[in-house]
Amino acid sequence: MKLPPSISRARTQAGYLLIECLVYLSVLLVILGLGLGAFYVCWDYSKALHYATDDINAALHAGERWRADIRSATGKIAVETTPEGERLRILHGTNEIIYNFNAGEVRRQLASSDFSELLLPKVKVSQMVTEKRGPVAAWRWEVELTPRRKETHLPLLFTFEAAAKPTP
Repeated sequence: MKLPPSISRARTQAGYLLIECLVYLSVLLVILGLGLGAFYVCWDYSKALHYATDDINAALHAGERWRADIRSATGKIAVETTPEGERLRILHGTNEIIYNFNAGEVRRQLASSDFSELLLPKVKVSQMVTEKRGPVAAWRWEVELTPRRKETHLPLLFTFEAAAKPTP
């Protein structure tokens, strides 16, 4: 039994439509795959930017705290280098404020207390130095934070400066 030509032609066209549909689906899947890949790369960079802004914010707050302590010092400020790390002692009234750089962290502690406040985690380098500028002792704190990502090309470097009151 032979089919009429109109039915036979309809079946061949339906076959072409199925193949076209499969081609369109494969092109759509490739485009969606590339789009999702680009989305996840952007998401990853967005998270890295968020982490970097958190680290910058923490460093700026720690630097401002350090500057306020230097400016309000009532006595001698001294830097000690210990086997564990660097220590800055600031005489403040009858108490003493201690900044410790040890094991990649900068901590602030009152000498009369056992509690130490974590100011900056993940610190690569921390150095506090004094510079004489006439009768004023200026202090400089240089901090480099450890990057959270290996691909980071720009290190997070900070320099804070403060002037202590002249000691009589």
